[in-house]
Amino acid sequence: MSTHVLICDDSTVARKQMARALPEEWDVEVTFAKHGQEGMEALANGKGEVLFLDLNMPVMDGYEVLSEIKNNNLDVVTIVVSGDIQEDARKRVLQLGAMEFIKKPVAAEDIEVILKRYGLYAAANDSAIIQTHQAQIQELNASIDEMDCYQEIANVAMGQAAALLAKLLNVFILLPVPKVNMLEVTELQMALQTSEGKDTFSAVCQGFIGSGIAGEALLLFYDSSFEDMAKLLHYEGKLTETIELELVMEVANILIGACIKGIAEQLDIAFSQGHPIVLGQHVDVSRLLSQGAWRWKQTLAIELCYNIENYDISCDLLLLFTEDSMKALGEKISYLLT
Repeated sequence: MSTHVLICDDSTVARKQMARALPEEWDVEVTFAKHGQEGMEALANGKGEVLFLDLNMPVMDGYEVLSEIKNNNLDVVTIVVSGDIQEDARKRVLQLGAMEFIKKPVAAEDIEVILKRYGLYAAANDSAIIQTHQAQIQELNASIDEMDCYQEIANVAMGQAAALLAKLLNVFILLPVPKVNMLEVTELQMALQTSEGKDTFSAVCQGFIGSGIAGEALLLFYDSSFEDMAKLLHYEGKLTETIELELVMEVANILIGACIKGIAEQLDIAFSQGHPIVLGQHVDVSRLLSQGAWRWKQTLAIELCYNIENYDISCDLLLLFTEDSMKALGEKISYLLT
């Protein structure tokens, strides 16, 4: 009898990667869910004896799914598969009842080891099973586009950066779903202006280039975050502009560096990074835009928002790729679309 496997992830690319990582000889019936609410409905319909669960999803995230499973005492083996590799994330999901935690991107060898460890998989040499498995993956291929790929790449890179910052500060970073869009520069400016009036911030940008791909990383660190950040980094005394700049640069070095490295590793390239430049301290959006000098008309914009749990600390990281980079980016991610 086939094992009912449920793959719950908001990324089409991640669902495909997870399906491909399952042993071809495993007799399974696979169901896909785009967020936690769909996942819970599938479980209610008996579609999930084994659940591969993402954490950062819209509508209902992985933590909420785990809580529902635990509260309702549902009979399902849950394996969390996430780009959020904070040590605290692993501890939390195991406490909520997950059997295992696997970091993205997944490796077929790791999946097979875990399935065998818990007695969930034994190979069955049946060509019909293999053909069904391959057909399910082909069905997913038709629904994947480039934006799906960029979002999943950003998700993994965001998690790597968060893990470094969390380790430095001994905190837990709250991670949302990355926002990915192709924008005209005027649209980007309008998007930034939606933050106007909420707070002033300090802004740092850093260019990167490699293998025909170029862009800028823009970090917006909100001024309301300085007091708590200084406490976490054990700064004492009055907060001067010099100390605030040190705090911003420390956060920028970690987040920008780790995100750019994470993206480069997934694309199998190396980026050269320019020196970080301070665009302003305690500025509002209007002032930032007046001195911004983006030289292209259109950009692939990836927005990553970082918030620290139980602290008034937040910052936005924008990764802006030039329009001239799109051809090279498309070639690099093409293997995810095949």
